Amino acid sequence: MVSKCFSINLHHHLQLSLPAAISPKPTRPSPRQLANPSIFSATKITTFHKFCGSLTRAMPLSSTEFNDDLEPHPTLRNEDLKPSTINERTFSWWEMASLWIGLVVGVPSYYLAGSLVDLGMAWWQGIATVVAANVILLVPLVLTGHPGTKYGTPFPVLARSSFGIKGAHIPTLLRALVGCGWYGIETWIGGEAVFLLLPKFIKQSSILSQSLPWLGTSPLEFACFIAFWLAQLAIVWKGIEGIRELEKYSAPILIILTSSFLFWAYVNAGGFGHMLSKSSKLSSSEFWSLFFPSLTANISFWATVALNIPDFTRYAKSQNDQILGQAGLPIFMGAFTFVGLAITCSTQVIFGRVISSPIQLLDQIGGITTRILGIIGISLATTTTNIAANVVAPANALVNLSPSIFTFRKGAILTALLGIAFQPWRLLKSSESFVYTWLVGYSALLGPIGGIILADYYLIQGAKLSIKYLYSLNPNGAYYYSRGYNLVAIMALSIGILPVIPGFLQKVGLVVTIPNSFVVIYNNAWFFSFFLAGFVYWVLSLLRGKQNSPPFEDLLPSAT
Repeated sequence: MVSKCFSINLHHHLQLSLPAAISPKPTRPSPRQLANPSIFSATKITTFHKFCGSLTRAMPLSSTEFNDDLEPHPTLRNEDLKPSTINERTFSWWEMASLWIGLVVGVPSYYLAGSLVDLGMAWWQGIATVVAANVILLVPLVLTGHPGTKYGTPFPVLARSSFGIKGAHIPTLLRALVGCGWYGIETWIGGEAVFLLLPKFIKQSSILSQSLPWLGTSPLEFACFIAFWLAQLAIVWKGIEGIRELEKYSAPILIILTSSFLFWAYVNAGGFGHMLSKSSKLSSSEFWSLFFPSLTANISFWATVALNIPDFTRYAKSQNDQILGQAGLPIFMGAFTFVGLAITCSTQVIFGRVISSPIQLLDQIGGITTRILGIIGISLATTTTNIAANVVAPANALVNLSPSIFTFRKGAILTALLGIAFQPWRLLKSSESFVYTWLVGYSALLGPIGGIILADYYLIQGAKLSIKYLYSLNPNGAYYYSRGYNLVAIMALSIGILPVIPGFLQKVGLVVTIPNSFVVIYNNAWFFSFFLAGFVYWVLSLLRGKQNSPPFEDLLPSAT
C-alpha cells in the first residue's frame, strides 16, 4: 500500500505540491495548511493521502526524501552531515555518561582544583568552584543537545539555522581552530607518557635525547609524540562508532585505575588529613575577586564541547538518554578534581614536595607494574578526552566546509596534522601559562556563538526546524537569509566578542593597562558574551521580522 502511495506521488510530501495543483497561482503553504491537508480538498484523493500519510508517518522519514525544488545540494550534504537514522541511534544514557567520564578523566582536569588551591582557596572551595561551573554549563549542554537528538543533525548543520547556510562556516571553523590546538597539546601529554615507559639507557642516549634547535625538542620525544599520534589516528579511522566503543569500555577501566591511584595515596600518606587541614588563605573580598574569573575559566574548559554537543546527541536513542547521560557531568568533574587534589596534596607528605603532574608522579613511584598500569591509565584518559573533545568538531567543520571533498575520516586526519603544525612542544616549553591563557580565553570567546544558537533555536524558531531547508541553497529558503549569511547573527557575534578583546590582550601581555571595566568583562567573559550576543540576536531578529515560514518536520519522531 505504501508503495502505491509513492508511485502516484501521494507520499508525505504531497502537501508541498497540492496547492500548485489546486490553486491557479503557486503559493507556499503555511504550517497550518501543512498540518491540515484537508483544507485543500475534500476529495477522495485527500482521504487517500491521509491514509498513506498515516502509514508513512509511522515510520522514520528517509533523509533522502526531498521535493524536486528542495533537493539537498551536494555542497551541503554527504554521509557524515546527513541526519542520523534510527539504526544509527545507538547511544543510551550510559554511553552518553561514559562519553563524559572519558572526557573528564584526563591530565588537564587533574590540575583544576589543585591550581585553585595554589592560588589560596581552601580545598573544598576549589572543588565547589569546579562543580558550580559544571552545573551552570550543564544547562546549555542539554539545551544545545536537544536539536541534535530531535533532528539527528550535527553542529555544523544546526548552525545553519542561525548563521545561515554559508555563514555557519564562521562558528564551526572557530570551534575547529581551538580543537586543533587542544589536540596537539593533549597528544604531546600522551607522548610524554610513552616517553616515561622507555628504558633509561634509551632516554640517556646523547644522540636521541639531545634537543634539536630546528625541531624544538629531542628526536626521541618527538618520536613518542608521533607514536601516540598514530595510535589515536587508528581509533579515529573507525569513525563515530569506534569512538563510541572506546568511550564505553574505557569508562569502567578509568574508574578502577583512578580509584586505585587514590587508594595508594591514602595509604601511603596516612589519610587525607594534610589536604583537609588546608584552609583558605584569602580574605572574603580576595576570594570573590578570584572566584568569578575561576568560575569563568572552568566553564570555558568545556565551552567548546557545549557548542558541538549535537555531534554526539544526534546518536542518542532519546531525549531522556541525552539528558540523563549528561546530568552526571558536575558529579564526574567534582569527583575527579577531588582525586587530583587529594593525590597532589598527599605527595607533600610522601615525597616531601608537591608533585602536581601525574606523569612525573608515576616516574617517582617506581615499580614496573605500577608504572605500566599508570601509563596505560594516563594514555587511555588522554585518548578518550582528545578524540571526543578535539577531533569530532574540527572534522565535522571541515566536512561542512566542503562535503564533496571531505569525509569525517579526511577531516580527522587534517585535524591531526594541524595538531602537529601547532608544535605544542614549543608552546608548552616557552610559556605554558600563555598557551592555557590563550586557549581558555579563546574558548570563552565562543560563548556568544552558544548564546546566538540557543536564542535562535528556542526564541526565534520555537524549537522547530525544517530539515529540507537546512540542506538547500534555494534563495527563498528559510535559512538562506542574505546570500547564505545571516547578518543579524554576524552582528550579534561581533558585539558579543568586542568587549572581551581588551581584557584578553592584557592577559597575554600585548596591552599594559586597560580600564577596570574591561578587566571585569574578561574575568566574566563567557557569561558576558553569551548573554549579550544572545540578547542582541533575539532583539535584532524580532525587529527584522519573521523570515519565510518553512514546513517543520521531525525527522525522527520517536527520538523527540
